[in-house]
Amino acid sequence: MTIREVAAAAGVSPKTVSNVVNAYVHVHPETRRRVQGVIDALGYRPSAVGRQLRSGRTGMIALAVPSISAPYFADLARHVAAQARERGLVLVVEQTEGQLEREREVADGQPVRFADGLLLSALEMPDEELAAPHPDTPIVLIGEHGGSDLPVDRVSIDSAGVARLAVDHLVSCGRSRVAFLGDKAPVHNSARLRMAGYRAALDAAGLAFDSTLVPLCDDWTREDGHRATVALLAARPDVDAVFAANDELALGALAALREAGRSVPGEVAVVGVDDVGEARFSWPALTTVAIDRAFVAERAVELLTTRLADPALPPRQLQTPFRLVVRDSAPVTARV
Repeated sequence: MTIREVAAAAGVSPKTVSNVVNAYVHVHPETRRRVQGVIDALGYRPSAVGRQLRSGRTGMIALAVPSISAPYFADLARHVAAQARERGLVLVVEQTEGQLEREREVADGQPVRFADGLLLSALEMPDEELAAPHPDTPIVLIGEHGGSDLPVDRVSIDSAGVARLAVDHLVSCGRSRVAFLGDKAPVHNSARLRMAGYRAALDAAGLAFDSTLVPLCDDWTREDGHRATVALLAARPDVDAVFAANDELALGALAALREAGRSVPGEVAVVGVDDVGEARFSWPALTTVAIDRAFVAERAVELLTTRLADPALPPRQLQTPFRLVVRDSAPVTARV
């Protein structure tokens, strides 16, 4: 089976078949589906070695995230893998554990030298390093980073806006002693921005910031959420709402509140961030700000493949949609 036979069967040129095989972005979606259908039906298998030699590419892209086990990043990886597969690419996933040196190594291409490009979710790398040229491995940033003038392809999440939405909801339910779970030492980008949104929402509501409502967290796991909530209840038994920087922290908070005999949402309302799968099935079901991970994955892979096809393009920046999902832990009717 040759590329010319595939082209004849699909009614396109051999060049178009080659573009589909090599995952070039400038192919009409309907043409791509038709050609891929013919490739699958005929069992055509292009020579991987030949393709790599001709293009100078491996057909692999890398995704680097802080934690593969965290539900948010596990689901993001699932979506990215689907987008890569749709474009005929292979995905390699690397875990940085949120450590600065690991993020630098990945950005420099050390663990993923064979990848054509990198999708990077960095917690610790400063903006000036993220903005530095990486000619050997094009990078698309995912998540919360610096200002809008950062000259790099990225799919951003407005973490401050996410926090404001969550806290605004709690305040609208009549809550006035709103705690924040997610403050870390040392602080990373996500924690800093969600703290900023939390404080901005309090200020807009005329509520004073109170550090006793902000217990420190070692990390953003449910164990950390549980420990922080135990400490919070000891310091501030009058707390009437908890905004957790992610759903893992919120799930830990729900467990601690249940163990302490505190009614949710009657005495304490709880809101998380991410809308992970377990949020629907917790008790009570968790109110959360949903981040559109499918959008992040699709747009990030699109930005990367476009960058690979045309390195001279100016950087593009996209904002990820988010929305409040109201469930039983902080329903609209839960007013005090």
